[in-house]
Amino acid sequence: MVMTASPSVFAQILDYANRADPYPLYAELRKTPVALQEDGSYVVSTYREIVDLLHDPRISSDPHNLPPEAAAAGAEDAPGLPPSFIRTDPPEHDRLRRLAMRHFGPPHTPDRIDAMVPDLRRTITGLIDGLTGQSEVDVVDQVAYPFPVTVICQLLGVPREDEPRFHVWVEAIVGALDPSGGAAEEVQRKAAAARQQMGLYFVRLVDAHRGAPGADLLSALATDDGPEGRMTDGQLLTTAFLLLIAGHETTVNLITNGTLTLLRHPAVLERLRREPEMVIHLVEELLRYEPPVHFIPWRAALDDIEIAGTTIPRGSRVVLVLASGSRDPAHVRDPDRFDPDRFDPDRFGLTRDTDQHLGFGGGIHYCFGAPLARLETQTALTELSRRLVNPRLVVDPPPYRQNPVLRGPRHLQVAVDGIAPASS
Repeated sequence: MVMTASPSVFAQILDYANRADPYPLYAELRKTPVALQEDGSYVVSTYREIVDLLHDPRISSDPHNLPPEAAAAGAEDAPGLPPSFIRTDPPEHDRLRRLAMRHFGPPHTPDRIDAMVPDLRRTITGLIDGLTGQSEVDVVDQVAYPFPVTVICQLLGVPREDEPRFHVWVEAIVGALDPSGGAAEEVQRKAAAARQQMGLYFVRLVDAHRGAPGADLLSALATDDGPEGRMTDGQLLTTAFLLLIAGHETTVNLITNGTLTLLRHPAVLERLRREPEMVIHLVEELLRYEPPVHFIPWRAALDDIEIAGTTIPRGSRVVLVLASGSRDPAHVRDPDRFDPDRFDPDRFGLTRDTDQHLGFGGGIHYCFGAPLARLETQTALTELSRRLVNPRLVVDPPPYRQNPVLRGPRHLQVAVDGIAPASS
């Protein structure tokens, strides 16, 4: 039996008019956990079904398994280059991810992220120092964007002064990933040109790092002689694309959504000032409550899949609505309430609320950069809460970015009475 929800529900979620608050629509969408759309795709919106499919080997991330029109709309790699590892399936995915992870985290480089803490603190301190004397600030343009961009440039070995160049390219590429129908021919043309320009940029940059390696991630990937060998030049370029784009785009949203949520919950903001250690659990709740990525729009069924009383036919496009799943009342109690203690087992013991949220996805494609994104957001929110004196939202809701997948405010204007001095 195929359950067909009103075609208008998911269409309304994609509509920019509902970008500021899609959550009532997610509640409506969950009434049909697996909903067939007019274009033949299947939208999955409930927690258990999303988790099952994230771990199901019959669900593919390879765009070649999508219907041709969906594969074209979801293109994000440069022409002539292989797909990034998040757009491949095992065993190739597993090998490429291991090669990248060798230089990013445990077990081979367990201290890379922790070693970045002093630089993270210096960077966020400098950005907030720069707000001194202003009565109104744009948290996006002045903090939430430049902070993770500076961090990912340092990590990869990308010159920070090149940011204006790749900012234009990234905007064009991300703009073409909008599944709401906004990816018109001109948008796709600009994205293709941006991918080509970005590819040429990274060719030169990788060659430079290979000739004179440093302590950065690109140098490590370009000179790796581990037991599984090196990535090909094409694989190295698409991995660099992925790390640069994903390494800051989602974190911008997470920091901005976090600031907005704290300003809407002044009691929590005041408590964070008094108890900065609570930021660890607060960020986990933020990932559930206002995540930076709302759905995964381009997965494909490799076989007929029976789930929640519905058969998803082989070859169908599958959309996993992560933000809806994390607010599923069958999974989490009082899901529309922001509760920074929800993920704190020391306060409430182990309950079903300590189950994994979907803020970083799940399964083999669980977010590669999650440890860094967490640390960046914890650092930024702690410092913003402590140093912004009497912050108030100027506009609520703020203007949002066009893309419904990478959902976050385009600007966040905040009035302040001053900037507190940095701690020693």
